[in-house]
Amino acid sequence: MRFGYNFKYNVILLSISILMLGACKERPVKSKTDGKQHIDYTAKVYPLLDTENSRWFYFSSASRPFGMVNLSPDTQIGGAWGSGYRYKTDTIKGFSHIHAWQMSGISVMPVTTNKESKEDIYKDFYSKFSHDQEVVMPGFHKVNLDRFNISAQLTSTKRVGFHQYSYPDNQEDKAILFNLNTLLGPSSNTDGFLEQNSANELSGKVTMEPTHRRPKPLTVYFKVKLNAKIVSVNKDDKTGNYLIVLDKDQNNVLMKVGISYTSVANAALNMSKELPHWQFEKVKEEAKGEWNGLLGRINVKGGSEQDQRRFYTDLWHALQGRRIINDINGAYPNNTGEIFKVGQLPLNADGSPKFNHYNSDSFWGAQWTLNTLWGLVYPEIMYDFSNSLMQYYKDGGLIPRGPSGGNYTYVMTGASATPFLVTAIQKGIFKDELEDVYQALKKNHLAGGIMEKAGYEHTTNIGGGLKYYLDKGYVPYPIPEGKFGSHQDGASLTMEYAYQDWTLAQLAKKMGNKADYDYFLARSSNYKNVFDKKIGWMRPKDVEGTWKSEYDPYQAEHGFIESNGAQSTWFVPHDLVGLANLMGGKDAAINKLNEQFKTAETLGFTAGTSHAVELHPEYSRIPINFGNQPSIQTAFIFSQLNRSDLTQFWSRKVTKTVFGGLSPSTGYNGDEDQGLMGSLAVLMKIGLFQMNGGTEANPEYQIGSPIFDEVNIKLNNNFYSGNLFTIKANNNSNANFYVSDAEFNGVSIKANSLRHDDIVKGGELILEMTNTIK
Repeated sequence: MRFGYNFKYNVILLSISILMLGACKERPVKSKTDGKQHIDYTAKVYPLLDTENSRWFYFSSASRPFGMVNLSPDTQIGGAWGSGYRYKTDTIKGFSHIHAWQMSGISVMPVTTNKESKEDIYKDFYSKFSHDQEVVMPGFHKVNLDRFNISAQLTSTKRVGFHQYSYPDNQEDKAILFNLNTLLGPSSNTDGFLEQNSANELSGKVTMEPTHRRPKPLTVYFKVKLNAKIVSVNKDDKTGNYLIVLDKDQNNVLMKVGISYTSVANAALNMSKELPHWQFEKVKEEAKGEWNGLLGRINVKGGSEQDQRRFYTDLWHALQGRRIINDINGAYPNNTGEIFKVGQLPLNADGSPKFNHYNSDSFWGAQWTLNTLWGLVYPEIMYDFSNSLMQYYKDGGLIPRGPSGGNYTYVMTGASATPFLVTAIQKGIFKDELEDVYQALKKNHLAGGIMEKAGYEHTTNIGGGLKYYLDKGYVPYPIPEGKFGSHQDGASLTMEYAYQDWTLAQLAKKMGNKADYDYFLARSSNYKNVFDKKIGWMRPKDVEGTWKSEYDPYQAEHGFIESNGAQSTWFVPHDLVGLANLMGGKDAAINKLNEQFKTAETLGFTAGTSHAVELHPEYSRIPINFGNQPSIQTAFIFSQLNRSDLTQFWSRKVTKTVFGGLSPSTGYNGDEDQGLMGSLAVLMKIGLFQMNGGTEANPEYQIGSPIFDEVNIKLNNNFYSGNLFTIKANNNSNANFYVSDAEFNGVSIKANSLRHDDIVKGGELILEMTNTIK
């Protein structure tokens, strides 16, 4: 492809000596506790990855997997983008407990005061800090507040933040500021209230005001306990902030903050059940142990030290973005109706919830990321999320595509949860109430369902253009009625709906519903209605059926969602052979895509290094973009068209270029979206992919080019009969990235793919790697 510029994007990787920065200080790679060597996978995680491009929910440190509490320092606090922990900002503005999709809250700051500074401290409490004195690892964060000479350490349980402050030995008052009325990330915190309950206990609440994406307010309740005596609780009427003055004689202060979205009583219950003691180091070690338990599900051997560190960082991101919102007793916020309610999850005999309920960014792109990784390695997580999605349906009548605060946000487009639930069913993870699940999914694909709504379209059902899709077989661009939400890009919407219809057809087939199967299968061919054979690209058309004039396939977002026409033309994961036929056959399609990859390589395979610059006149014209979801499947298209060698060639290049760095300045180009890009990187590095999201009966895994010599996946015996699935890549190296021969459990594989039922029984996949095409 030719471009109207001569710009070459260089991916800059900082040296490993600069990268360490204290993120892994004081930690051995292996620990020995029971006579056996145990790998400390958390020591391989680099939490500072891409933190120069951080957004509110991106960075995590003192948290558990999917924890309700996500405790960490904030260096920027305004706006969903460019906020939270930003590596290049040298000032800490508080330690807040909630960093979630459209949610924030409970910011605190340990301080020292005297008579001169006490009045100003309510609004002037920020402190410089140095990365040189910082330790960051999964489940723990340590930082020194230079202004106050306070050492702060943070860890947590699922629902309780645990703080340890070491104050200087001087005559100033030791205090903790509660910044309860402020802008934190995506939302303003208002109506902050704090009261003293006893000599060392506090409780309170904060309201998260609605955002453009989360249309209703949400209150977070909290309970606080300290190991120090509270001398006074002071409120500043101008800021609404509270200053908690502590006993001067205690320099080492511990503070527990339990949270709940239902009541102070449940916040206290969460604390009493999860953190009844004051042993900070014990909680820190338990957090590390929980992370190691999940990270250790995949053990890799070979590759460089940087390869391994980046891999476990990717895997860590795949397991920490989306957040639990229910209390330990199963109570949860139900904000789907006109009146806020406290919901109750079903309980096991011991009183624990049968599943957890979640706050979650969109599942837009999950078909190529979370579907495969969670479905194979973490089926218990997919089971929980499937139940959670159905709980939203039971409460509010729709399966969401990205819920926040117990309510719908209508983030992104389409019915993106359909492939997720279908693959959970096809893999045997989710087996309950299948007819109810099918009817719930079907509702989303019809008039009145979520497919009708464009991004963040809260009060109407016009922006998604579904009525035109049903009547004309495509969504027009522009929508003739006007603007009702974000992402009203007709060509992309048509392709997205067609793919999701195909996945629903697979479930209809499983359910024995032939009429619905035929209906949705026919709808899945609608992508053909936005393909212009004369020019060989997907192309928007208006309501009259007229192709968009002066069409440029490299112009971003004119009919295509967060992409351009060149990238989105390949969004037909369910019928790539049909797409190739429209292009003139498999060879023509392969040559076209291969040329796109050649051009994309000169730009580093991404539209810049942050989401904010994707619309830059030069970056936006990239023909394949691995910095956003619409074209992240493209390297594996070749194998679907009988050119596995090109899949191996390009997937290895993308893996090394896009997902190989280890620095605060790059990593996911600022658009990680709560585990999506981390999951993609993991899958490409172990050499497994699912083009259609694993939604057909007995789902197929395509084999790529693993970067490690050996990958061992521990299978969850609560869901799968096997114990271990191993991938061995013999003679693997940077030069030997082609697969010349493959066998599984001693049987030769000709199709470069495996089926789910075979993998989960366990076994060994052996790949012979070479530097030449077989």
